[in-house]
Amino acid sequence: MTTKTAESIERPVGRRRMRLTKLFRRFLVPSPLRTLLYGLRFRAWVSPRAEVDYTPNLVLGKGVVISAFVKIKATDGPMVIGERTSIGAGCVLSSGTAGISIGRDVLLAANTVLIANNHRYDRVDIPINQQGLRSLGITIEDDVWLGANCSVLDGSHIEEGCIVNAGSVVTGKLPARRIATGSPARAIFERR
Repeated sequence: MTTKTAESIERPVGRRRMRLTKLFRRFLVPSPLRTLLYGLRFRAWVSPRAEVDYTPNLVLGKGVVISAFVKIKATDGPMVIGERTSIGAGCVLSSGTAGISIGRDVLLAANTVLIANNHRYDRVDIPINQQGLRSLGITIEDDVWLGANCSVLDGSHIEEGCIVNAGSVVTGKLPARRIATGSPARAIFERR
């Protein structure tokens, strides 16, 4: 019989404890309690009908409004949402390991999706779902408006003052004060 070191015994327990903590924060903290906790801690409004992970990775600025049916997953990496930002009904935000940074006075219209990770697909001899994930993160600067049903993909950077038309897909960098549309989103006009 082989002997186990103290390190090999403690590691699975630590992982199990982390999984239990994540499980507790995600599923066992009632929605009205999350609304109260985020309200007291950040002076932000989180709808009781929103599915927002209660985690130290999520930081909300004063005056943030998170509408009903929003899903925010920030257990894997950091997510910072700036002051007075409004997240419309049905939005989905997933931080990945690299995280999401959203500036002040940002508007995310209904059903906007921000996903800060992507599946690896480098090898053809292994199924995609077994190759793991990569995460580059998403940055949205101050005073940005994303129209309804926009998708912002991993590695995107939207600079200050941009407007992205409804249904657009952002895949890279959008320069400051541009109006963009399409899939992938391209600047069609400059705001002056």
